[in-house]
Amino acid sequence: MNLKSIAEKFLTDNNFSTNMDTDAILDSFFEEMNSGLTGAESSLQMIPSYLDIEKKVPVDKPVIVLDAGGTNFRVCLVSFNADGVPTISKFKKRQMPGIDKEITKDEFFKTVAEVLLPYLPQADNIGFCFSYATEITPNGDGKLLNWSKEVKIPELVGEYVGSGIIKALGKVGENHNIVLLNDTIATLLSGKTIGFSSHYSSYIGFILGTGTNTAYVEANANIKKISGLTDGTQAVNVESGCFSKAPKSNFDDALAAKTESPEAYKFEKMISGAYMGSIGLEILQQAAKEGLMSEEAAKEILNWKFLSTKDLDDFVGNPSEDGIFNKPIFSEDDKQLIYHWGAAITKRSAILTAINISAAAIKCGAGTNPLTPLCINIDGSTFYKTNHLASIAEEYLRRILDFRGVYYRITKIDDSPIIGAAIAGLTHF
Repeated sequence: MNLKSIAEKFLTDNNFSTNMDTDAILDSFFEEMNSGLTGAESSLQMIPSYLDIEKKVPVDKPVIVLDAGGTNFRVCLVSFNADGVPTISKFKKRQMPGIDKEITKDEFFKTVAEVLLPYLPQADNIGFCFSYATEITPNGDGKLLNWSKEVKIPELVGEYVGSGIIKALGKVGENHNIVLLNDTIATLLSGKTIGFSSHYSSYIGFILGTGTNTAYVEANANIKKISGLTDGTQAVNVESGCFSKAPKSNFDDALAAKTESPEAYKFEKMISGAYMGSIGLEILQQAAKEGLMSEEAAKEILNWKFLSTKDLDDFVGNPSEDGIFNKPIFSEDDKQLIYHWGAAITKRSAILTAINISAAAIKCGAGTNPLTPLCINIDGSTFYKTNHLASIAEEYLRRILDFRGVYYRITKIDDSPIIGAAIAGLTHF
C-alpha cells in the first residue's frame, strides 16, 4: 500500500471523508433553513435583517459608517457615485472598547458618541456593521445577545445598541438615524455596488475567515416566524457556522470537546481558519499514537499543544520550504503523510464551503437567467489565502449549481463591511 492510500485509509477509519454526498448535505441545509425560518427547532438561526436590497442607493449622499468587529473599531464617511464606486473619507481606526479591560455600558456608549461627534454635521444617517450576535429589530436597532472575540462589556448584553448610542449623543444626535447589521449581511449588500452597472437577480454574502457565515435574500412570505411582514424580500443572516448536520469525523468530535462550547458552531469548527490547524493536530496526534509516523516525529507531535492553520497550509502549499515540518526529525514518509492529511483538510473545507454557498443560492431561487446571474460576494482570508481552497470550492460550485441551472458570478469587494454598512445606512430609512 502506498503512502497516499495509507493516509486515506487512516482518515476513512476515523470517519473523515472528502467523498461526501453533496445532495444529502444540501437537503439537510434546506431542512434546517426552512425550520429556522418558521421558528421550529433548528441549528440555523435565520436572523432577519429587515433590509430590503431592492432599494436604490442614493448617489453622492454621504453616510457615517461604524465598523466594530474583532479588535478594531473604525469610523468613516462613505458616498457612492453614479457607477457605484464608493469614496471612503475621514477614515479613523482605534481599538475596540472593552478589549483591554472590562468597561460599563455607559463607558461604551460614551466612547462611541465621542468618536461620532465630529462626523454628525456631515451626514444624517449612520450604518453600523456590528459583528456580534445581535437580534435585529424592524427599526434597524439591535439587541446584543452575547459578546465574542474577547470583548468585555457584560452590562451591554441584552441592551439595544443603536438607541443607546443615539441617547449618548444627546440633543446633538436627535436628527440622526442608525441601522445595525452584521458583517455577512454587509458583505451581501456590498455586492450592490457592482450591481449599479451589472444586472443581478439577487445577492449572497459569504465569509470564510477565522469563522464563517452566509447571508442571502429571502421572500418575506417564507419568514413565517415573524408576523406582519409586508410583501417583498429581505436579507437573512443564516448563521451557517452553527449548521449541525454535516458529517463529522472522530477528529471533529475530539476537537469540539476541547472547546468552551462543544455543541456550538459545529460547522465553523469543521471549515474555518480558526480550527483547520487544530483538526490537523488531532489527526497527527492520533496517527502518532497508532504508529503511522516515525518514532522521533511521533514523540515531537504528541508534545504539541497547538498547530496553526497557517503552518499546516504553508507546508501543503510548498513542502520544500522551511517550516515546522522540515525539521530533521520528520522523515520523508512522515512528510508525505502530513501533506496528504493537510490537503484533505483543505479539500473538505472547500467542498463544505461550496455546499454552504449552494444552499443559499438554490434557496433564494434566483440566477435562472444567464443575463441576470446571482452575485456571490465572498470575503475572508481563509477562502482566498489557503492553498487551493478557492479553486476547489469553485469547482464544486460549478458541479452543484451548473447542474441545477443556476447562473452566478463570484465577486471580491474590498472593505465589504464598510461598504455594506454604508448601503444599509443610505437605504434603510
